Amino acid sequence: MKQYYVYILASERNGTLYIGVTSDLIRRVYEHKNDLVEGFTKKYKVHNLVYYECADNPEAAITREKRLKEWKREWKIDLIEKNNIGWKDLYPDIIQ
Repeated sequence: MKQYYVYILASERNGTLYIGVTSDLIRRVYEHKNDLVEGFTKKYKVHNLVYYECADNPEAAITREKRLKEWKREWKIDLIEKNNIGWKDLYPDIIQ
């Protein structure tokens, strides 16, 4: 069964945030980290994977992404810190 992911990247702790959705988290974060994606994350150097969650289908992932984008910044920070208090870059953990 294919997995879908909603993820949050950050430039640094309490820095600029980016929320995205993908079916290949490792590839997509790699693209962001290496500035292969033109746009926001490249312009603002938003490269650290600080949060992600899985969804079983693309519709659920897209709906969740849209809802998170509507959240207040404080709520997004709380979500990150609930699961990743130190704002550790999770990318090395997912590529193992």
